[in-house]
Amino acid sequence: MSLDLSVVIPLYNEAPNIPELYGELRSALDATGRTYEIILIDDGSTDETYALAAGLHADDPRVVVIQLRRNFGQTAAFAAGFARARGQIIVTSDGDLQNDPADIATLLAKLDDEDYDIVCGWRRNRKDPWLTKCLPSKIANWLISVTTGVHLHDYGCSLKVFRSEVVKPLRLYGELHRFIPAIASEQGVRVAELVVNHRPRKFGRSKYGLSRTVRVVFDLVTVKFLLSYSTRPLQIFGPVGLFLGLAGGGIVGYLGYIRLFGAQAIGDRPLLLLGIFMVFTGIQFITIGLLAELQARTYHESQNKPIYAVRRVLDAAPSTAKEAEQVAIEGN
Repeated sequence: MSLDLSVVIPLYNEAPNIPELYGELRSALDATGRTYEIILIDDGSTDETYALAAGLHADDPRVVVIQLRRNFGQTAAFAAGFARARGQIIVTSDGDLQNDPADIATLLAKLDDEDYDIVCGWRRNRKDPWLTKCLPSKIANWLISVTTGVHLHDYGCSLKVFRSEVVKPLRLYGELHRFIPAIASEQGVRVAELVVNHRPRKFGRSKYGLSRTVRVVFDLVTVKFLLSYSTRPLQIFGPVGLFLGLAGGGIVGYLGYIRLFGAQAIGDRPLLLLGIFMVFTGIQFITIGLLAELQARTYHESQNKPIYAVRRVLDAAPSTAKEAEQVAIEGN
């Protein structure tokens, strides 16, 4: 059954936040007048997160709970939620109460009224430590915007709304969930950004530090490659190989000329070794590009392989006939 909204929230050791989070989400979503589901993904928590989420499901069938077998990371948790979502619009948020569910209605209005495909939250007045969170985030956002050409102030804000047809086909891994607007831009989507409320963390502590910034930079390189060369890798390896091959060929040709017509010895010249090395390196680069073309073709035509492993799903509406049969068996 199709719904208006699917709210996808990864949880990792957020037990103290869950009751208040559910109450705020329910109030905000009921006020929209739309049908909805709340998908809570327990990303291998070691506290009471799953037990509390399961209790919510028992009381409210609109709450869907997905428990992953271990901590796969936020990107994998979002991917699991996207795969399960039935809403025409997908809303994402963090589970630490720093995102304000009251902002969902504003983001939805922007999406509907101005026909955007993605609307991202912007934590302009961010309530996090400046040195360890805000400064690295500003640098990362600038780098991502310049590199991808999709200019946003706050790629790291999890409070976003997407049209489901934009986000569900995406294959995410690493830390790519924050790059969704940039990755989806390849489809020609329209992206907007709105200032949202950001609140100090009430319970628990942040799961991320400065080390995450390094991983984001490496994933940025991946995203740039995916956006520019994923379907045509020969265009990045080919020019390098062609340049090296031509330059090496020129060097070898010059040395051959002076050997044949100038009667000069060239066997002991380092330039000869350099020329031969450049020729063979150029051939290797072009060969790598051709192999990458074959690999890209295999990648795009192969079957999808999920980046997560689900232990169990609590859902009042099984998504497939096979799951419905399994539910019936377990019920007996």
